[in-house]
Amino acid sequence: MRHTKRAFLMLEDGTTFEGKSFGHESSTAGEVVFNTAMTGYPESLTDPSYEGQILVTTYPILGNYGVPPHREKDDVSEYYESDHIHCRAIVAQDYSFDHSHWQADRPLAMWLNEERIPGIYGIDTRALTKHLREHGSMLGKIVIEGGDDCGFYDPNLENLVGKVSCTEVETHGDGDKTVVLVDCGVKHNIIRCLTRRGVRVVRRSEER
Repeated sequence: MRHTKRAFLMLEDGTTFEGKSFGHESSTAGEVVFNTAMTGYPESLTDPSYEGQILVTTYPILGNYGVPPHREKDDVSEYYESDHIHCRAIVAQDYSFDHSHWQADRPLAMWLNEERIPGIYGIDTRALTKHLREHGSMLGKIVIEGGDDCGFYDPNLENLVGKVSCTEVETHGDGDKTVVLVDCGVKHNIIRCLTRRGVRVVRRSEER
């Protein structure tokens, strides 16, 4: 289904950008930041370092290669950086409703809807990125046409490490050598790289 509802990104300094919704049609708020990567939006969305943030992509298109399946090895995802999306929303200049990739099992919009994450396209992300670069990351909120408004939310007022780190001690791999990994929001790729080298990883949070 191709969404045509208008969506608005409102910054705390009053600047507003209008686009269209392609994700979950709900209001949200967070810290607005930008990412300059040309590929890797599934990895960025699931990166714990983006907890509580609205991610702006400078590359002009999203969704063209869909998203890979959820598959695990040694109890970590093979394709993602965590087990769910951490961004509050994602913003793009354009969205491709038709995706093509041999690994993809569904479109990005479907994944965003599954995890209740808004997405906006049709935004002048070049102007938005220049604004953020000149004024610094700032709080923002996304409001969908016909939906409820919401207040601004500052993730930096929360214990973000406590939100993104493991709650129990976990063990990954079965190598001869053991590494203790203190989880402050670790990416799954770090664990994958260690276990592929024959290392047993004991993962624990900073508070345990």
